[in-house]
Amino acid sequence: MTQLGEAIARYHKLIQSEPYKDLSWVESLREQMAQAHLTPASRPIVFLRPHFLTRRQYEALVKAAETLLSAIERLKQMALSDPALLARIELLPAEKMLAAIDPGYPFLTVTSLLDTHLNDGSIHFVDYNADTAASIAQAAVLADLFYECSLMKQFRRQHKVSKLSDTKHLVHSVLTAYKEFGGKRKPRVGVLEFRQPFQSAESSEDILLCEIFRNHGCPAAVVAPDQLEYKQGVLRQGEFVMDLVFRRVKVHEFLLRFDLSHPLVRAYRDRAVCVVNSFRSELADKKAIFALLTDESVTAGFPAAEKKAIREFVPWTRVVAPVQTTYQGKKVDLLDFILKNREKLVLKPNDDSAEQHSFRGWQTNDAGWERALRVASRNTYVVQERVEPVISLFPLFRYGQLEMKELQVDVYPHAYLGKIQGCSTWLTDPNPGSFSSVAGLTPTYILENKS
Repeated sequence: MTQLGEAIARYHKLIQSEPYKDLSWVESLREQMAQAHLTPASRPIVFLRPHFLTRRQYEALVKAAETLLSAIERLKQMALSDPALLARIELLPAEKMLAAIDPGYPFLTVTSLLDTHLNDGSIHFVDYNADTAASIAQAAVLADLFYECSLMKQFRRQHKVSKLSDTKHLVHSVLTAYKEFGGKRKPRVGVLEFRQPFQSAESSEDILLCEIFRNHGCPAAVVAPDQLEYKQGVLRQGEFVMDLVFRRVKVHEFLLRFDLSHPLVRAYRDRAVCVVNSFRSELADKKAIFALLTDESVTAGFPAAEKKAIREFVPWTRVVAPVQTTYQGKKVDLLDFILKNREKLVLKPNDDSAEQHSFRGWQTNDAGWERALRVASRNTYVVQERVEPVISLFPLFRYGQLEMKELQVDVYPHAYLGKIQGCSTWLTDPNPGSFSSVAGLTPTYILENKS
């Protein structure tokens, strides 16, 4: 057993020993979570073990991710100056118009996440959340709370454990973008969210983000797109005037409800407000960005280190269309190739959308795969080579009891202005065919031997 495996086994043994097996420490943790806006209502399940990374794993992840982010930035510059290349990202007309507007700072993304399958020595980036980075504030608060709970304190007597999430980097990156934009003072920040019809209050993530900005001297409030006004060069919601909008609304979701005459868009175009992430970040949020990255005819002029990172860490991806393309150096008819190779392929919508679903070829039959391909051909989808998910055993608290369950582990390194500063971990039921509420964040720490 590896050193990491031994530590996890020791943790699992500890959680079922006195005085922890009565789970009173969990109730205390849940109370603290409620006070910190990580409410039990939004987290009916509490994961009782952090996800541990070794120092070597984390350093390898940082190096790979930052190299890939450099390649994506290079690709952005190429796409903005090459209409044919830009067209391959499959932006909607309104998205193209928004992407053409200079946001006032040079960064494609200020905050972003890379969805990573990290397994022993292998790293695979399967998605890039470039538009609106999710749960970064919740991850930081949860990591702080869990680090100080009684069980972790006991565990830390034998193991050196380092926290990774740090909101200082979030605020620093936002203020750097605002300074590049021309801001001369601490900005008044509007955290932009859509409130769902059933939602009676702001989301916990947005409440936490406002607290983080206020703690760094920036007045902040949660704002809604349908309540914004733009008059005489000022963007406001009621009495609250904002200099910066921290956008937690995806571009394509925004455009489903509003057009380009919306007050936020007019203020953005007039440089009356700094928007983070800018509307231009949608360039990288589309899954078609991976199709360009893995097309060697596009990346031929990239630095050797970036081309190597793409080959090693990014699965082969193409936009679904009736075209000839290449796979492992050989020419193939793409639709025919997809049809004949379902066991090693997944079909994903170009946009993350509740209306469109992914199709995993290895979890369907031939007839189902044919139907999926027809759906993908009528809409904008990508096909991506299969990457094995990472599955690990985790203890969880549900209905007042301890359970041990095999869960899929997705690691999300946090990128701020192209640099990795910590990461979070999302756990889900590995069987997507079953209805399951088992999904959510768990803290992420670096685990090292005590010297």
